[in-house]
Amino acid sequence: MTSGVAGAQMGGCATIILFHTSDLGDTIVRAGLHYLAIMVVLPIYGIRVCPYIEGLNPLEIIASIGGTLLLTFFARRPLHAHLVSPAPLIDQAWRVFVLELAMLGAAGLLVGAYNLAIHEFPWDSAFKVFAGFAGMGFFAAVDLALERERLIADRVEREGVMLGPSGKFFPLTSKLALFAGAVVFLLVGLFALLVYKDLDWLVEVGSTISLEQARISILKEFGFALMVALPETVNVILSFSRNLNMFLDRENDVLERVRAGDYDAHVPISSNDEFGVMAAHTNEMIRRIRERTNELNLTRDVTILTLASLAETRDNETGAHILRTQRYVKALAEHLRTHPRFAGVFDDETIDLLGKSAPLHDIGKVGIPDAILLKPGKLTDEEFSIMKGHARIGAEALDVAEQQLGTNSFLRLAREISLTHHEKWDGSGYPAGLRGDAIPVSGRLMAVADVYDALISKRVYKAAFSHEKALEILGEGRDRHFDPDIIDAAMSIENRFREIAEKYTG
Repeated sequence: MTSGVAGAQMGGCATIILFHTSDLGDTIVRAGLHYLAIMVVLPIYGIRVCPYIEGLNPLEIIASIGGTLLLTFFARRPLHAHLVSPAPLIDQAWRVFVLELAMLGAAGLLVGAYNLAIHEFPWDSAFKVFAGFAGMGFFAAVDLALERERLIADRVEREGVMLGPSGKFFPLTSKLALFAGAVVFLLVGLFALLVYKDLDWLVEVGSTISLEQARISILKEFGFALMVALPETVNVILSFSRNLNMFLDRENDVLERVRAGDYDAHVPISSNDEFGVMAAHTNEMIRRIRERTNELNLTRDVTILTLASLAETRDNETGAHILRTQRYVKALAEHLRTHPRFAGVFDDETIDLLGKSAPLHDIGKVGIPDAILLKPGKLTDEEFSIMKGHARIGAEALDVAEQQLGTNSFLRLAREISLTHHEKWDGSGYPAGLRGDAIPVSGRLMAVADVYDALISKRVYKAAFSHEKALEILGEGRDRHFDPDIIDAAMSIENRFREIAEKYTG
């Protein structure tokens, strides 16, 4: 099995890739079909355009053309192994085109030279043979180069290789213009050869055939030329269109993923043209969006922890309370994501935002007077009424932020948690006396996390309860204080609660 090394350029650094020819899906079958078509068409072409070839017997024609094509076909693999496979992936399609065209052009020269030496044909006959090989070789070379381009693109996407287009590239519009020009040139040249041969033929046959017979014979030759040229042209157009669709589909797919918030997506770069440049620019744009998003998220997280810590410094609770409760909330949400009642509620993004929003549940305590907030004993009814106001104070502050900055999922969840984490399942909570599912699920999760942590924590007015005692008290609040399914979830992952409590002490 032949192997080679390809260099992939990205950001000025070379990535060396060791691969086998078969990894790119050897185009042996596709090439074989082209060579078979050439083997069938060229003898007929030679007979049609050259009276000297027409004078040979069929076995001599097939032997010279067929034998040369077989030798050329078997030479493809070693030549590809030495001239194409070691090249950088981004240059291989062009190398395939040049090599295939050169091989078939050389085959035409070889057959022409054979006819000159063995059959003593004139030079113009040798040129006609070479033109036939080169014309058919051009279509084969373009198609096989496009196939190589597609296989490279598949490999780049499959293995995550990033190829950087060079500073200068051959524009796609120029490629199309050159292909169209080459097709026109080949067709005009072919028809010119046919006309030239038919004029000699008409002079030779003179009046031995009727005008109608001559017209039919000439039309058959022109029909044969079109029957060969049109399918080859259409095949190349289809191959080119398939590659264009592949590049556009991948670009659109990545842009759709980015629109949905996936900033790890990237467009595979596998061609040194406008699509390669477009993909490189798209990837750079995604990289910058990812960096800016990460910076914003980091700033948001720091702001959350700073605000939450500020609230905690005015309370009897410790900073570890923030770390523990946010992890309780995330653990509950992750456990409940498969629960039928919460189907579709807890996706990855929502769980992450719940964890980030949870530390702000008591942000409203900054608005509570120290005499009440730091009182070591039991609060009076009037003091407790003031204390309960922290839920609305926090929610109103976050509502102002929403109005100034615009609504987003994080602010909505933070406001819900702040406002409703003291609501109770039976409607006896505060500040709005919400009941059952009228309480946002974020507030119901926070209620369980907050009460559990308060129970296991030491306060100036109480000792810390054990994990088992805290679970017992939570269980007593099922269907009264807490959503029964969330309490059941807490009981199911009680070891996770214990681990969090032991890890984040303080």
